[in-house]
Amino acid sequence: MAYSRSKSRVAHQPGPGRDQAGTERMNIMQLPLLDLKAQYDSIRQEVEEALLRVCASQRFILGPEVAELEREIAACTETRFAIGVSSGTDALLVSLMALDIGPGDEVITTAYSFFATAGVIARLGARPVFVDIEPDTFNMDPVAVAARMTPRTRAIMPVHLFGRCMELDSILELAREAGAAVVEDAAQSFGAADGRGRAAGSIGAVGCFSFYPSKNLGAFGDGGMVVTDDEELAGRIRMLRTHGEAPKYHHRLVGGNFRLDSLQAAVLRVKLRHVAEWTQARRGAAQRYRELLAEAASAEHLVLPADCPGHVYNQFVIRSPERDRLRAYLGDRGVATEVYYPSPLHLQECFGSLSYREGDFPQAEAAAVCSLALPIYPELTLPQQQYVCGQIHGFGGS
Repeated sequence: MAYSRSKSRVAHQPGPGRDQAGTERMNIMQLPLLDLKAQYDSIRQEVEEALLRVCASQRFILGPEVAELEREIAACTETRFAIGVSSGTDALLVSLMALDIGPGDEVITTAYSFFATAGVIARLGARPVFVDIEPDTFNMDPVAVAARMTPRTRAIMPVHLFGRCMELDSILELAREAGAAVVEDAAQSFGAADGRGRAAGSIGAVGCFSFYPSKNLGAFGDGGMVVTDDEELAGRIRMLRTHGEAPKYHHRLVGGNFRLDSLQAAVLRVKLRHVAEWTQARRGAAQRYRELLAEAASAEHLVLPADCPGHVYNQFVIRSPERDRLRAYLGDRGVATEVYYPSPLHLQECFGSLSYREGDFPQAEAAAVCSLALPIYPELTLPQQQYVCGQIHGFGGS
């Protein structure tokens, strides 16, 4: 997928002015990376009613709210089973546990993701086997996966990064031939779909979501969900999330405390009703960025993410050869940004024993030094985006 570099005019915002003493000043707009307060204001009454409903029930762990959320998530993802868990990290962990991943096993995954992707593999004593990314999608390179398959490969863990669903058909075929499972890390991609319209999380053996507050579907704390069409696998995950017990106080497996609480489920059920609308707003904001930044992309060598069907834009990530300077410049002008991620996974100190070194995965390493996430959320207004893009244009002339 190519990136957009078409021409367009950037809307310039008011620059420096002068105060009454004649001193040069700047009109600064404070713009957060994500404005959860704006989202809450739009659903405050619905959320408060849902929380009061749980308080009245006094059922705070699992219970009917979680069961209803699981039913609704399964319907949204077109899967047979959904199992609420305590976080996105625990969704990945319990899925690998249910697949009996452990010492001596290898799990192939991307070198460019949030730490939990690789951390859960290592926690089980298995070996994370990293591969490079595609520069235009930030997602795992399927060609690289084929080269890393060995008889010890028990699972492949693709990540649908930044809200863009990875095309998995070639990965599924590799996994089928090797007898390995595909575990989708869809933590950032609830509501995303691939080019065939399949929901992120529904394509492999199991899909894992995070409901961390910053996600497109975010709770008021930690939360996660596992989805699958495999009834046996779903049953194992349900047991593992409650210390492996079935029935109560009888333990067939050694699991953990991976339960989702009812307050989080109630909040998520409210937000779930609005996700489709919020996704369209995010997509609209992404398109406005592409239009407003097209000239800057050409002049300042920015690389902008191209659209594709099903992209839900959990982040809007640009590339700049002067990323750190640009970030500082925007910060001085009130624009919050974030670096996802400043170090690829294969260069993290805790994986030093795996014998990876700098230069092993050049695309992931390049992304780590040039990628920058701009503010994006459903309530982001056109004037706010014009301000951001005006500052970026001004950076080129600074």
